Amino acid sequence: MNQTPTRVPARTAAVSAALALVTALTGATTAQAQAAAHAGTVHVPCSVSKLVEAINMANNSPGAATLRLARKCTYKLTSPDAVNPANGLPAIISEITIDGNGATITRATSAPDFRILLVDKAGTLTLNKITVSGGRATDCPLFPGQGVCGGGINNQGTLTVNHSRVVHNAADTATNGIFAEGGGIDSDGTATVNDTDISNNTAIYTGKTESIADGGGIANDGPLTLSRSRVTDNTVRVTENTNSTAFGAGHIAFATTTIDHSTISDNHADAPGGTAQAAGYAAFAKTTIDHSTISGNRADAPDGTALGAVSNGSPDRVTVTDTVIGRNTTSAPGGIALGGGVANNGPLDMISTRVVDNTAIAAGGTARGGGIRNGPFGELALKSSTVRDNTAKATNGGTAQGGGIDNPAGGTVTTHHSDINDNTAKAPGRGTAQGGGIYHAVGSTTLNDSTVTGNTAGDGGGIFKASGTVTLNNTVVKRNKPNNCAPSDSVPGCIG
Repeated sequence: MNQTPTRVPARTAAVSAALALVTALTGATTAQAQAAAHAGTVHVPCSVSKLVEAINMANNSPGAATLRLARKCTYKLTSPDAVNPANGLPAIISEITIDGNGATITRATSAPDFRILLVDKAGTLTLNKITVSGGRATDCPLFPGQGVCGGGINNQGTLTVNHSRVVHNAADTATNGIFAEGGGIDSDGTATVNDTDISNNTAIYTGKTESIADGGGIANDGPLTLSRSRVTDNTVRVTENTNSTAFGAGHIAFATTTIDHSTISDNHADAPGGTAQAAGYAAFAKTTIDHSTISGNRADAPDGTALGAVSNGSPDRVTVTDTVIGRNTTSAPGGIALGGGVANNGPLDMISTRVVDNTAIAAGGTARGGGIRNGPFGELALKSSTVRDNTAKATNGGTAQGGGIDNPAGGTVTTHHSDINDNTAKAPGRGTAQGGGIYHAVGSTTLNDSTVTGNTAGDGGGIFKASGTVTLNNTVVKRNKPNNCAPSDSVPGCIG
């Protein structure tokens, strides 16, 4: 596993006359007649029944409709849709714009579980200035019987969300072997999210056998654009010691994705005895990240494996430009922590990007790649970028390798005009700490017009080369502690 709305046409004189005739002959309300012809804007009173009625009218009439909700009203859903009880409101099967006007659509806490909104394959939904909250998914439309998906919104058609909030929704399951995905939004169609907060959503698996929880905030199996938005404080979690995987706590992408001027922060992936991966963002398809911040995310896997805040497993190229990846942590006490900031196992270009102040920590275990872990299929290219102040730490006799970059398994790393500075690999308690700036084995690392300075480790403060090829082209390696490169003479052109 690893885009927009149309405007409602103006009412013509002929439509006005027809509406008047319909009203006179049938006694239909003005709001119903407007909804039936999709002319102008239908004002929906602060009533759930009126909202359901307006959606049904819009669905059953030709053309596009705009529904304007009552200002700052809370539409509290106490029962599911009569036709499809997995949803709180009727499925969107036509072209509908809902102008929220600051309103909230939420599930009452006493109500049975159901998501808030489903956009059908034939549907197009635009949400403006609205809060969607309290949804709890019970099914997965794309994978029936296999999972629960989209606690707040599940999109099978076309979805646009503008200036809104998708908060406190859940795709949680206790059913053995069923996966949980997309706590806030699960999009299998085409989606665009603009200037929106997606926060405090969950995808949690509590079954007793092996399974998966992913996409605490967003999961997309169709193309998605995330612009000027915030994906924060979302959670993925799996049952302890079931060999399960929790990944993409903030956002997981299985289809082409573009992220620009957005923040993915303070999300949490938790998998005791399993695998916690990509607390911030996981890419399994072509992705472009531009002018964004990915920070403060945490992946925890006691006695298991924890991988980077940003994880790339895409066979297609992922490009990260002018972005900060900072203050993220992967933690695996007694296990393996890989890539405090980035865990890469595919083609990845990082341009004018800063990977700073990230940590991979494993008490009594193995910590590799405080800043970046590059896997066996990783093709990492750093261009005009910085890897600084990252730490790989393994206490209690553990192993720490690659404070800045870890490239130990046959991947390739190439830098151009980049700086790998002030990173640390440390293993207090008689452990092993190698490669403060870079740890390298098997594959190839080529540094062009770059610097490796001020890094610290037990050995190979700048670069530790266990095997493979490290090439320095017009690159400075100096002021590293206790030495610049190890073993001695292993890196041509590196002194001491």
